[in-house]
Amino acid sequence: MKDAVDRLTPLGVIVLALLREGDMHPYEMIRVLRQRRDDRLVPITNGTMYHTVARLTRAGLLAEVGTDRDGNRPERTTYSLTTEGRDAVADWVRRELGRIDRPAEFRVALAEAHNLDREEVEDLLTARRAALTAEYTIHRDGLGKSRQRRVPEQYLVEIDRQTALLDAELRWTDEFLARLQNTDIDWGPPQHPETASGPGYREATPS
Repeated sequence: MKDAVDRLTPLGVIVLALLREGDMHPYEMIRVLRQRRDDRLVPITNGTMYHTVARLTRAGLLAEVGTDRDGNRPERTTYSLTTEGRDAVADWVRRELGRIDRPAEFRVALAEAHNLDREEVEDLLTARRAALTAEYTIHRDGLGKSRQRRVPEQYLVEIDRQTALLDAELRWTDEFLARLQNTDIDWGPPQHPETASGPGYREATPS
């Protein structure tokens, strides 16, 4: 299982998580993910989707469960999530959610964090907060010392920006952890998967 998780791409994780809601063929996966604006997180094309589904199937994380034909269109193969695929989602999110060195993977892990228990998410984000704090301290102190030495601001622009971003992320993390701890937010997979595919589910303004 570790090898399968290590080979997972962010799109692979999103596909596996999507199929927790029910069996689908790749065309439907693309439609639903675009409707939910998950292409904000990873590029989604026909080519990358079919390649990803093929890799997941070879790894034993997906299984073919049937084919259908709509009119004169080519046959479409429907895929189902295997037990190994279901476990791989949680294992991947568990591995990535506490890290600060892989921002693209973290966004996907955060989007799929509901696949873990609330308490485990709290623990992982608390560990991530500690790492963010250490990184923020390094940037803040380094920036302060550089300004004391009268280093021209033009050489400090990137450090200044990164310090501000780390500060903002720390504040967001604190607010989100408080909401989790106060049970101010529902948690876990949708109780009725069909509601997850309706318009507006997990939509957001592209960043």
